[in-house]
Amino acid sequence: MRPAGCAETDSLYFDYPHFPFVRPPELGGKSIRHRVAIVGAGPVGVTAALELARHGIESVILDDKFTVNDGSRAICVSRHSLEILQQLGVDAPFLAKGLGWTRGRTYFRDREIFRFEMPHSEQERFPPMINLQQQYIEQFLIDKAAESGLIELRWQSAVTGVSQDASGVTLDVTTPEGDYRLECDYLLAADGARSVVRKALGLALHGEAYEGRYVIADIRLRSDFPTERRAFFHSRALPDTTILVHKQPDDIWRIDYQLGPDEDPEAAVEEHNIRARVDLIVRDVLGESEAWELEWWSLYKAHTLALDDYRHGRVLFIGDSAHLVPIFGVRGLNNGLADAANAGWKLAWVLQGRAPGRLLDSYSPERRGATLDVFANAGKSTRFMTPPSRGYRLMRDAALTLALANDYASGFANPRQVTPYTYAESPLTLADDAGFNAGPMPGAPLINRRLGEDDFLLDHLGSGFTLLHFSTDGRLDAELADGVAALEVRGHAIDLLHVARESKAGGALKDADGSVSAAYDAAPGSAYLVRPDRHVAARWKRLAPGDLDAALTTALGEK
Repeated sequence: MRPAGCAETDSLYFDYPHFPFVRPPELGGKSIRHRVAIVGAGPVGVTAALELARHGIESVILDDKFTVNDGSRAICVSRHSLEILQQLGVDAPFLAKGLGWTRGRTYFRDREIFRFEMPHSEQERFPPMINLQQQYIEQFLIDKAAESGLIELRWQSAVTGVSQDASGVTLDVTTPEGDYRLECDYLLAADGARSVVRKALGLALHGEAYEGRYVIADIRLRSDFPTERRAFFHSRALPDTTILVHKQPDDIWRIDYQLGPDEDPEAAVEEHNIRARVDLIVRDVLGESEAWELEWWSLYKAHTLALDDYRHGRVLFIGDSAHLVPIFGVRGLNNGLADAANAGWKLAWVLQGRAPGRLLDSYSPERRGATLDVFANAGKSTRFMTPPSRGYRLMRDAALTLALANDYASGFANPRQVTPYTYAESPLTLADDAGFNAGPMPGAPLINRRLGEDDFLLDHLGSGFTLLHFSTDGRLDAELADGVAALEVRGHAIDLLHVARESKAGGALKDADGSVSAAYDAAPGSAYLVRPDRHVAARWKRLAPGDLDAALTTALGEK
């Protein structure tokens, strides 16, 4: 919602683009079979298209809008997501515009009771989190997609029906110039919480809806307060309201505040009530004296809902079409971007004949497993932020009261920020080598390490499977080299990434001080097989040629 007199695209800081309708060939009677169609041009849908393009697969994106989404919406982008964006070659504008942060504070009765610091060191290229409004997130991704010759964006194109058979999917599309049918081999549904694709296939989300409601308001306020996540409980100004505050670029501040159980949601979002409540928060809770301007607001209710299966035939659900998670812990967008990366590389491998169709069977157990993990953590945060019963509220308030004078109790206020999921139980993941005592286990994402000035380990990953091999001189022994060559002959090329204490061989990454080897608990001859999405498929203290063949067979769903 916008202030009175403002149009949907009127903004204090953002110039909304206008995406014209371009008449597709199907409206002229031309029959086209698309390899992949994507419904939804939000961050998750466009990320999926970019991931497909990274592997050489064309896609067409359909969206009923003519511009990007309004309002800040999802604003926190995690380090893991930034690493996904780096693989897509679009991380630079995010870093240039976004505000990085590492810490947060929790207040109870206007006293600080807890401060958390997210892990960060010079070994990382990206901060743990950046704040960036969703308008910019979408704009940067769309700009990157427009540069690709493999992505077609169709705006003002509403999908109204979906059907599928064993050979493909058919979409009914409504446009300003008429209706048509679009045929594709596979469909990625990224059309959000009110997914038309999900409804067309007769599917429903299952889980829990929480009672608490929050107003989300964007305001422009000039303040020198650092970029941190702040949470307020029982402030003097609003004793019955939980408040969250985030700083964003362009002097925009995101304020989330809880409505009371007896408040009328419709009345609460009337502009005069929004202004009165926000002004109270700015003046009496945040202690700011500068004038502020209202940009946008909305109403939010927490859910932990998901499909029972994220794959239905030739349709894969990604992002909010597959699951709805609470905002607490900034998991929604970041979980969706991981969906897109996971589905994208697997679909590309299948379409290119580099893996069997059953590779797609691993998408749902991996990503639904990630969602259930999010539910377990976000559910705790939600019950703390928005107690679902009087009993929960008494327990929450007791913990906060205890934290006023006891440091050990302050951890109850920990918001449990999002962390990347480990696919330990995936059918694509091999059992761990018992010789390891540290480093990323099979199923976990790779960890980054600094190699030099503006040079990090993850910068050197390719688009396919990578063998991260540790040695003294950057060379494979003859038997292992023959094994890798035999895999390439069979169409299973693997990118070799050598980490050497002495970089005698060309192209090896020099680990002069042994810090990379130490982080991976690696000795000469150790190796990690890494999937296209940077998750570890298998690792060995000492790799033998036959081990690699078996691990790759498993990681491609061939076993």
